[in-house]
Amino acid sequence: MIYVFFLLLVTAVWGWTFVLVKDAISQYPTLPFLALRFVLAFVVMVILVRRLPTRREVWVGAIAGAVLAGGYLTQTVGLSITSPGNSGLITGLFVVFTPLIDRIFGTSLHRWTVIAVIGALIGTVMLVGGPAGFGLGDLLTVVCAALYALHIVLLSRWSPGLRSAPLAMVQMGMSALIFTGGGAFQWRAGMPSPYVWFAIIVTGVFASALAYYIQTWAQQHLSASRTAVILTTEPAWALVAAVVLAGQRFSALQAVGALVMLASIVGHELAHLIFNPHGGKAPT
Repeated sequence: MIYVFFLLLVTAVWGWTFVLVKDAISQYPTLPFLALRFVLAFVVMVILVRRLPTRREVWVGAIAGAVLAGGYLTQTVGLSITSPGNSGLITGLFVVFTPLIDRIFGTSLHRWTVIAVIGALIGTVMLVGGPAGFGLGDLLTVVCAALYALHIVLLSRWSPGLRSAPLAMVQMGMSALIFTGGGAFQWRAGMPSPYVWFAIIVTGVFASALAYYIQTWAQQHLSASRTAVILTTEPAWALVAAVVLAGQRFSALQAVGALVMLASIVGHELAHLIFNPHGGKAPT
């Protein structure tokens, strides 16, 4: 289906931006960077949408946007103190967190999800070099993955019947509002460098405005768990970008952990395709 193709394209962009953002926030403070990114994303969406959201679209978009902002804050702060490869792989935990959170709303939890969660968590511990290697950046990224999973669940539950573009616009606006207010005390950082502006444009236009418009549109046709498994290529893209572009290297234990994480995530997707091949809404 066409929305599956576009979601896969989105994951490729997101995977590359781990390295891009890591370099940008090493030159510019995190909160002003996020504020500029989402203000730009909001402006792009306003230009594209050119219509007012309904009251329900404002309500759903505001809540989903606040959760999304929390995910980006924890991810970006975490990325500043961990490697782009670790950040990308740990963020991929949202795939196995999504069915767990969806369970709160009454969706059945399959045993392959439980197996995938256990495998992914074991892989995460190995990736950071054992329990003692779990730094603050890695922990923040785990929180980020949980918030992204919650964002997916909320959109799957609430977005059907709503217009994709206004809903995505409200999410970008809420994120921009949160980061603009939160980053006000850091605006003395000055104007960004050309490279930081390049990162702001790429992340604001392509990885935020267009990406979340596509995700919101696609989730009107897909369940929360199905969306999560389609997005499983994001950590793989992030890993490739970290190795090729950032020169990240892994010890034997970390490499095995990365493989275990990817195998758990991809295995979860394959199990979903085998046992729920139509990809419709999961039974409640």
